[in-house]
Amino acid sequence: MAGEASHKKKGKLSRQESNRSEKDSDIETDRPPVGVSNNQNKSRPGIRVYKIVVLGDGGVGKSAVTLQFVSHSFLDYHDPTIEDSYQQQAVIDGEPALLDILDTAGQVEFTAMRDQYMRCGEGFMICYSVTDRHSFQEASEYKKLIQKVRASEDTPIVLVGNKFDLHLQRKVSTEEGKSLARQFGCPFYETSACLRTYVDDAFHTLVREIRAKERESTGPPDNERKLRRHSKWWRLRSIFALVFKRKRQTGYSSSSSEMTNE
Repeated sequence: MAGEASHKKKGKLSRQESNRSEKDSDIETDRPPVGVSNNQNKSRPGIRVYKIVVLGDGGVGKSAVTLQFVSHSFLDYHDPTIEDSYQQQAVIDGEPALLDILDTAGQVEFTAMRDQYMRCGEGFMICYSVTDRHSFQEASEYKKLIQKVRASEDTPIVLVGNKFDLHLQRKVSTEEGKSLARQFGCPFYETSACLRTYVDDAFHTLVREIRAKERESTGPPDNERKLRRHSKWWRLRSIFALVFKRKRQTGYSSSSSEMTNE
């Protein structure tokens, strides 16, 4: 009898645990995406996806700004081979949006693909560091590249001067940044990835610029062209994900070999 009672009790507990796990999985499914990487690339139906490309010289803090926006965290050092693209859901002006962000950091070997992601992106964030005048000068070159690839389009852009918290190391003044933004005809922000200052504002403003362009566009939308660009974007993301996955695996293998030799 005791064994039977114990068996019944265990059966009851198992059913409860099963029901609980089903409920937990339902809750997990309903949870909105907060920061989604390559391996969790799932967008909810009905939410507009905004394809954003972050450009700029190495070391200006592109990855730090992106990670601060997505995960609300700051890393002193970021290995650009760890991730290459992210998703973040936000409500901007009362309207939900899913920002699909391609961080081009550390991808010098993919220059052949540069024109592809510039064609597919809907909005561009051009970053420089206020502590590095060369990166500021290179911002104009990135603008020229966008114009070259998207010559017939008024492409939404936001200019970002990062690291403004490093006052003693500043090499580019705020006025110079504003002047360059006027030349570009785009919004301008000085951000601090470390302090998370104006990071959200920069990304949200870029989404607003994309929306404004869509409202101002005349004539019926070219749905076929949009679908073609959309499919190319996801193919690019898949290629980046595959290459970076291989690089991570190679890195882990090298680390394991070194530990074994030691």
